[in-house]
Amino acid sequence: MNSLIEQEIPGMTNLRDQLLTMISDGDLAYKLPGNNLTLGGLCEEMGYTQQVYTHSFKTLHLDWSYRDSQPEVSSIASLKAWYEKLDTELIEVLSQLSEDDIQTKQIDRGHGFVPTIQVQFQVYHEALLIFYAKVSIYLKALKKELTDEWKIGIG
Repeated sequence: MNSLIEQEIPGMTNLRDQLLTMISDGDLAYKLPGNNLTLGGLCEEMGYTQQVYTHSFKTLHLDWSYRDSQPEVSSIASLKAWYEKLDTELIEVLSQLSEDDIQTKQIDRGHGFVPTIQVQFQVYHEALLIFYAKVSIYLKALKKELTDEWKIGIG
């Protein structure tokens, strides 16, 4: 096993999993005013982001147009199943990397930004944090009770 699998992955999606217990199928259709996605759309967008990053760890190239699967975001159950599939794929790809790969192989993100896999993974982790922050606004608008872990980690 490598450091990403041992140290970074555990607990990384806890808040996302908690989100799926805090909301209902009907909440997925909730949309904040203005030019915003529905909550389900936001969840779908994060899944696509995970697909892009997983693919980049495999190909060493970031392609924002990459799509491997499309979810049915009308229910929590289908969204949860899709996230589980995406998590399995991410772990499979990362498990194939050696510690040397993580520290030395680089991913071409375009425009001259070519981080190591380690840095690319940290950028992905930041994307998850941004997702959690966005979701927090929806949860507050829906008057959902945030878990203690959510309050501590996101605010």
